[in-house]
Order: sequence, then C-alpha cells, then structure tokens
Amino acid sequence: MKTIITILALLSAVAAPNATLENNYDTYYSIEYDDAPSIDSLLQSIIKVESNGDSLAVGDKHMSTPSIGLLQIRRVMVDEINRILRKRNDTIRYFYSDRWSASKSIEMYYIWKGYHHNESSDEVIARNWNGGTYGYKKVSTVKYWAKVKSKMYGSKKSV
Repeated sequence: MKTIITILALLSAVAAPNATLENNYDTYYSIEYDDAPSIDSLLQSIIKVESNGDSLAVGDKHMSTPSIGLLQIRRVMVDEINRILRKRNDTIRYFYSDRWSASKSIEMYYIWKGYHHNESSDEVIARNWNGGTYGYKKVSTVKYWAKVKSKMYGSKKSV
C-alpha cells in the first residue's frame, strides 16, 4: 500500500510540475518519506525562495551547469556532499540525478549544513547556500538573505 501511495505521489509531482510548496510539497514529503528529518523554518524558507516547492525546477539555465530541484542544487554541491560522506567513512553516495528528489535534496542540505554550519546563524547558512563557501561575505547574497528572512518571518522589509 505504501508503494502505491508513493507512486501516486510521484505521478502527481510529475503531472503538476508547477505545484507550489503549499499545494503539493507537504503532502508529497509526508507520504513518501515517513522517517525523513523534520524541516525547520530556515529550510522551508530556502525552498520557497529557490523553487517555491517545485522539485522539478531548473534554474540558472544561462550557466554551463544549471541548478536543479527543490533546493536548486548544482553538481558541485553533490560532489561536496559525497566528499563529506567519504570523509565520514559513510557508504551512502548521491548522484546528480538525486537533485530531482525532494527527500534526497533535503538529506543533502542537512549533510552540508551539519558539516559546515553546525553552529552558524540562519543568515550565514542561507547566504552560503546561495553564494558558496564565502557567500556570507558577498554583497550579492544580501538580497537573497532578505528574501529568505521575509519568508521566515513574514516581513517585507529588507536587511
């Protein structure tokens, strides 16, 4: 029965690729991934800013490697996640195609966050997610943080 529900959830995600986070993601996430980590408000806000909950989103098409999925993950991030897992002697590995999966994207985010940002503020985490290793120092990530913060706190005010 769980397999049938999972298949239906996947089909609905494919059939409605532009479904919003509010309309599709919560149901899809809870049906398919019963034991997945809970999603904190920062991650919910990043998802809303990155893809509005669309796990089939493709962004930055103008660049040589587009960003893919719910969290708009690039190939370099998948490589970094696998590097972290190798360093931890973990046998799990992610593939570039895993960026299309909502649950695997969330898992990768939490692996990255746990390794690089265990004690960081929400602002540093969000700005680094957007701008890379030193994203928190880049002026270009200030507007991104304002968007994420607005989603988190419901404020329209910028930083």
